Amino acid sequence: MTAVRGAAAITGAASGIGRALATELARRGCDLALADRDEAGLKALAAEIGAERKVTMHRLDVSEPGRIAEFAQAATAAHPELNILVNNAGVALLGQFEEIDQAQMEWLFDINFWGVVHGTRAFLPHLKTRPEAHIVNISSIFGIIAPPGQSAYAAAKFAVRGFSESVRHELAVAKSPVRLSVVHPGGVATNIARNSRTGTGVTDNARRAQAIERFDNAARTTPTAAALRIIKGIEKNEPRILIGNDARFMDILQRLRPGTYWAPLQRRLEKMAQGK
Repeated sequence: MTAVRGAAAITGAASGIGRALATELARRGCDLALADRDEAGLKALAAEIGAERKVTMHRLDVSEPGRIAEFAQAATAAHPELNILVNNAGVALLGQFEEIDQAQMEWLFDINFWGVVHGTRAFLPHLKTRPEAHIVNISSIFGIIAPPGQSAYAAAKFAVRGFSESVRHELAVAKSPVRLSVVHPGGVATNIARNSRTGTGVTDNARRAQAIERFDNAARTTPTAAALRIIKGIEKNEPRILIGNDARFMDILQRLRPGTYWAPLQRRLEKMAQGK
């Protein structure tokens, strides 16, 4: 059992799961290094947490490796006891593979995959000096199953899963004090769909509205519930953290039907989107 204590660095902290994690970790006595592109959101979060915890704010675009290195240096200098890293920042992209150009796919990978890799690389030397430390990399249920229309997002989240599992095994073999969990949220009620970009080849504006509506209907887990599940996973040193009944169902289905899960899953998702 790992106690949640010390200080945590969180990317994508201004909203969604990142914001909820910051709030819940602060309640448990953690100081915080909060990073996001949304400076106003960071200031509002810091004000909400209050003065009982030491909170530093860092404007960060995780697609820029140099800025991630600077964030790690600043965060560990301000919080020498920092022992938790949450690579949470992420974006979404709407469109079939042929509707997404290469620049858009690289934009998504720079944030959703390379941001995780660079964050892990930047903080790992410091984390290895702590008696006990934990890395949390946010993948997705789309790092376990791959629906049509999610080729870029699923590819990046599968990559996060593979990278995280390999690094976790390396740390275990080396008997490192650093543990690593990879998180697979199902539908969590955040603004990721509303903030998503649209592929250059998508010409039907109604598809975006429909996609957002389907996501909102299916996203039944609150960010707070997701944060509490992640904290439980940290405390128990769980290597893989599934969030939501939908994620657990999809995981089981793809195990039973690894090559043919999509047809029955599509029927289930349609019912969920209709609120059934």
